[in-house]
Amino acid sequence: MSLINSMQSVLCILLMISVGYFFSRIGWFNDGTAKLFSKVVVNIAVPGYMISNLISTYDRSKLICLAGGVLIPYTSMIICYVLGTLIAKAIKLPSNRRGIFAATISISNTLFVGLPVNVALFGDSSIPFVFIYFIANVSLFWTIGAYGISRDGGREGHIFSKENLKKMVSPPLCAFIIAVILIFVEASLPKFLKDTFKYMGNMLTPLSMLYIGITIYNIDFKEMKWDKSMSLIVIGRFVISPLLVFFLCSSVVMPVLMKKVFIIQSAMPAMSVTSVLAEAGGGDHKYAAIVTTMTTIATLLFLPIYIILLSKV
Repeated sequence: MSLINSMQSVLCILLMISVGYFFSRIGWFNDGTAKLFSKVVVNIAVPGYMISNLISTYDRSKLICLAGGVLIPYTSMIICYVLGTLIAKAIKLPSNRRGIFAATISISNTLFVGLPVNVALFGDSSIPFVFIYFIANVSLFWTIGAYGISRDGGREGHIFSKENLKKMVSPPLCAFIIAVILIFVEASLPKFLKDTFKYMGNMLTPLSMLYIGITIYNIDFKEMKWDKSMSLIVIGRFVISPLLVFFLCSSVVMPVLMKKVFIIQSAMPAMSVTSVLAEAGGGDHKYAAIVTTMTTIATLLFLPIYIILLSKV
């Protein structure tokens, strides 16, 4: 990975985010626009991009070789979640924030933010590695993550609740499964379908970056009161998590690109749906919203640092 090319990719990302911010400032974009972009990305662009890329790039043998890599993200996220739970108790964080704290340190936004960022940095060849990490990420978020957040509001619930398992089966995950099945049965899609998925998938990166720009514009910085837990979240999310992934990747033989993608994925912001879950469960949803916003901004600050470090890997 050339450092100069990677830094130009970062500047490209920042410029697209700036466009979203600018058009929000002049009134062209608003909260409704952000919600629309979010739905289009998750339900149309990501599935289309995934199917188009995977079936045109990978075959059965290549996918089988990559499958073992999923142990790395599972291991790192579980360790970080346990660590986050222990830290939350040690600093006597209010009980309605502890699940949010642990989930934020361990589980990141690997799809909406992580996917377009990796594509911008490493190209289409990063897609399979992104989704290996995504599988571990989404399964842990909708089990132990959602369970911990629900306990913030005093609800016990079950880790493998039917409601959470249903949310796990999202359009991106379904598209990934479909693509894998097509590859394993060696099916070939008609050209018009391939082109359709490709064109729909091309919306992924620009719409995602515009969405982040709109989100940043709508932040009320007066509500963002910094405390000890915020500092620990930054350290856990952007230092401990990537370092843990780096050491785990270094202990096994794996493609260099997979290692780089996993490290970037481990340092993405908190899941945007965290505040929604917190509000539904009776937790401190305002804290969750602030944490999500803060980690999104921090991602933009830490990303150039990761690029410089990864250029030496």
